[in-house]
Amino acid sequence: MRSILARVFAASALGVGAATLMGSAEAAEPSFGEVVIVANAVDPESLAIARHYARARGIPADNILPFPMSPQETITWAEFITTVWEPLQDELVRRHLIDGLAFSDRDSVGRRKYAMSGHRIAALVTCRGVPLRIENDPAMAAGAPRTMKSELRTNAGAVDSELSLLALDGGYPINGYVANPLFHKERPNEWLRAKVVEVSRLDGPSAADAMALVDGAIAGESNGLLGRAYIDMGGPVPDGDRWLEDTAKQIAAVGFDTATDREAATLQANVRCDAPALYFGWHAPYLDGPFALPGFRFPPGAVAIHIYSYSAHTLRSATDGWSGPLVARGVAATVGNVYEPYLQCTHRPDLFMQALIRGETLAEAAYYSLPVLSWQCIVIGDPLYRPFARTFPHQLHGLRSLPPELAGYAVLREGRLMQASHKPERAIAVMKAGMVDFPNLALALELARSLKAGGKPEEAERVLVAAPAPAVMPADQWALWREGAELFATLGRPEKSVEIYRRIFGVEELPRDLRARWLVDARKVALAANEPELAAAWKANLDEIVARMVEEK
Repeated sequence: MRSILARVFAASALGVGAATLMGSAEAAEPSFGEVVIVANAVDPESLAIARHYARARGIPADNILPFPMSPQETITWAEFITTVWEPLQDELVRRHLIDGLAFSDRDSVGRRKYAMSGHRIAALVTCRGVPLRIENDPAMAAGAPRTMKSELRTNAGAVDSELSLLALDGGYPINGYVANPLFHKERPNEWLRAKVVEVSRLDGPSAADAMALVDGAIAGESNGLLGRAYIDMGGPVPDGDRWLEDTAKQIAAVGFDTATDREAATLQANVRCDAPALYFGWHAPYLDGPFALPGFRFPPGAVAIHIYSYSAHTLRSATDGWSGPLVARGVAATVGNVYEPYLQCTHRPDLFMQALIRGETLAEAAYYSLPVLSWQCIVIGDPLYRPFARTFPHQLHGLRSLPPELAGYAVLREGRLMQASHKPERAIAVMKAGMVDFPNLALALELARSLKAGGKPEEAERVLVAAPAPAVMPADQWALWREGAELFATLGRPEKSVEIYRRIFGVEELPRDLRARWLVDARKVALAANEPELAAAWKANLDEIVARMVEEK
């Protein structure tokens, strides 16, 4: 028997343009060459990650290339050439994955010279244990041209960025950067693609985190992205904010419920951040805000980028920088900078998102959006991951196969598309049907607000009451439920707000500064609900927290 929601979708699908829904058929699978996996031969975890990825993607075990390397994340140029670059390049040429003719002499850096004529590598994957970055060699930097800007007179760089040029003909200068031939090329021809090897990294604070990148990508492809989008602007350079504005517009255009913050500070810990399937922001040195809440997790397949220098200076920490901490919290795809790249040389979030929405892989999107190579930037995640491989109509027709706690976000997305098409009644019908089959609070909030704005407060209240409360309230839902409490208060049901605040304050992991913020409003609601004793208790709790914080200062 078809669900109420399925019948509504059948009636409404013709009202949404095919371009908005990202096509009516699944995008073609990538087919360019083979995937090569590089691991550290003396690191058992590195080899385990390589094997896990090969099994997950059906890549032949023979495509795993282990070499003995330093266990350190940072290595010298001499170590890089002798233990990473040269053995890998020689082996790829031997296997005819790179077409190259070796010469007997070496360039000024010590690399064997080759005459290259192309490659057949779809992606090169470096696994945790493969060194992350190369430190600057002052002796080599002394040879930089005097005309080069002072900030570019460095050969410090990312291992993966250097490996992108394995198939480049002849030795390239290592000081400064090399222009990326694939940058902003929507359909690069084979001649351009033959110049660049697309490299992505399976790495993180632990081997389990690195393997989870693979599992998250496969879950993201299977289900399609489920959740909301968060764009955090307000950075120090207009270009960055303009890129993020464009990114927000692209994401909203394909229906994601999108929250945009334009304040100078990064997202605060008290703001709503439930199911962040997409996050783009800047400009803080360390992961903070709601993402730093205890137990915070991203939904499966999430894509998140925070623009900041040194965001990936280490991937071994769950708290240092952004890239490692994002991976530790469940993000499936991200990018980062191992040193100071300067804004114009980083991945462009607007171009990155544009390519993903077209159905391209993580690696393709990353190289489409990156202006330079032989520099500071890396890609983290399964290079074959395609977050938009499953089209939105396909996702809608398979709603019952989606994770129950997230399926309502697909309905919310459909409602947003209807609202954007100026069909508010259709949007309400879709969301009402969704609350019958796939209820969740995010969907209930949007529907209740629409009903309240349409002069139907009683119906809005019934929708909120129908939202299921989880047995355990995860960190990403704390602020979501607080929004529910606020909406109940505006609907004249403060007693329902009190119920929600009781549940929130019952969470032992709730940080005290967050508890203090919310106790202020909770006390007012308790008074409105005619519960003076509860209001007094919450006021006493607030005073105690404030006094303790003052003492600690």
